[in-house]
Amino acid sequence: MIRKYLYNPCALLLLLLCGCTADSEYSMWPCAFAFDNSIYLDDVLSTAMDAGSRGVFCRISEETRQTVRGLNFTNSNGRTSRVELKGNEMRTTYVLGLNNGIIVGYQTLNTDDRNAGFVGYDEQCPNCVRNTNNTVNPNFRVSMSTAGIATCRRCNKRYDLNNGGLILDGEKGDKGLEKYEAKTTGPFGFIRVNRR
Repeated sequence: MIRKYLYNPCALLLLLLCGCTADSEYSMWPCAFAFDNSIYLDDVLSTAMDAGSRGVFCRISEETRQTVRGLNFTNSNGRTSRVELKGNEMRTTYVLGLNNGIIVGYQTLNTDDRNAGFVGYDEQCPNCVRNTNNTVNPNFRVSMSTAGIATCRRCNKRYDLNNGGLILDGEKGDKGLEKYEAKTTGPFGFIRVNRR
């Protein structure tokens, strides 16, 4: 039966289009992050991993200081921390979005999805990335507010972190933040953020 579809170009094209529809909810931009906060007990990261603290988000980036790898955490309330990696994490290669920055947290809206509203976003403004075709410019980073709004420093477009990263103001064709699949086991548990 499949053979007759392979000889029909229209049917083959339809089959390919239907078979290749990736889940467009999630980004194809690079991301691979897994971290066990039960080892580090980082308070700043834990606020974003706590379902009871919906609307608090945390930026995660990696930095090496004097040959020591570490992770930097900054939450939307302005608190910051750093953990120096040890054990298995020292041997782990993290891919934190397009340019060393992802944002995670529990959104206040759309909390009935399979991860109870826990989301992960790339920190880069997707519209500036697409408009300039530049995926590594740090000027495209968004900043977070306590209200759960992320604002691009370059184009001033605003995104709602509490509602799937939707764009709040923009032009026709503008997109919301790039979203990654994100899961957590709780504030002092495990977190995983990756592209699908």
